Amino acid sequence: MTELAVGLPRVRLGIFPTPLVRAYRLERALGRSPLLVKRDDLAGFGVAGNKTRPLEFLLGAACAQGAEVLVTGGGPGSNFCPAAAMAARALGLACELVVWGDLGSPNLALAWAAGARVLPIGTDDREAVDALVNQLAEQLTASGRPAFAVPRGGSTALGAVGFALAAVELADQLDVLPEVIVLPVGSGGSCAGLLAGLTAVGLDVPVLGVSVSRPPELIEARVRELARGCARLLGTPAPTNQLEIIDARGYGFGVASVSERADALLALRTEGMLLDHTYGAETLHAALRGAHSGPVLWWHTGGLIPAVAARTSGEEARNAT
Repeated sequence: MTELAVGLPRVRLGIFPTPLVRAYRLERALGRSPLLVKRDDLAGFGVAGNKTRPLEFLLGAACAQGAEVLVTGGGPGSNFCPAAAMAARALGLACELVVWGDLGSPNLALAWAAGARVLPIGTDDREAVDALVNQLAEQLTASGRPAFAVPRGGSTALGAVGFALAAVELADQLDVLPEVIVLPVGSGGSCAGLLAGLTAVGLDVPVLGVSVSRPPELIEARVRELARGCARLLGTPAPTNQLEIIDARGYGFGVASVSERADALLALRTEGMLLDHTYGAETLHAALRGAHSGPVLWWHTGGLIPAVAARTSGEEARNAT
């Protein structure tokens, strides 16, 4: 196995490597080519899914610096907020979350139950969150409570290191190269780390990012910047894998279309896989419906399933196939 991230502080939270499986029953239901699934929904830490990966390095740095408080933020559909709250409390740190939008989501309720202090900004201006996170961390540190600030989604070059290691896992698990790797893109850290890691281990596979919250042209620049920063931390070559980002924002963040919900329901009924409607349904749909003739690898990033799932009728599922 290729050694990456040697010397970077890390705390162990997840159970890695996560499985790589083939979705035979889903393939047969659709009459399609091989579908490989990287099961980060089984990362083994709460319902944190792929967010476990960056948190191991972000919390590692926080603990190494003597932080007492983790400060981060997000919105109602954030999987990172409850994951960060659980990780911080498991390591003995307090957690403060700066949040935009509706506070009544299951994600934020879980973060609060895990022991985080949830601080609403009073508007839906999610772009204001990161600046407020930094301000709060500075105030806490000045008051004698050393704080470690993390932007939304944990998307920093250091956070991306966790997903670079996921590429190392993948290199050891693959028997055949997929035609493309499909994964969601929110704040960009996971996709960036994957690009850096793939280049580091020599896996020349194109990456298809499915943007669920930002215009593709804006988030692509951010992904590439983070990927370069991650590679510098690792001391590996600049990422060279092909990247395409498509727009899956549809009716808005956290709102899956009828056909996306139908594919998620089909995955549940054929493979027993649970998908959320913020990342999972959108990216599975892109993996299943793209013009691919060879094997496709879909990265199941996991996350919290809504308490009340949107209904998808059997007729919708049949029409979607």
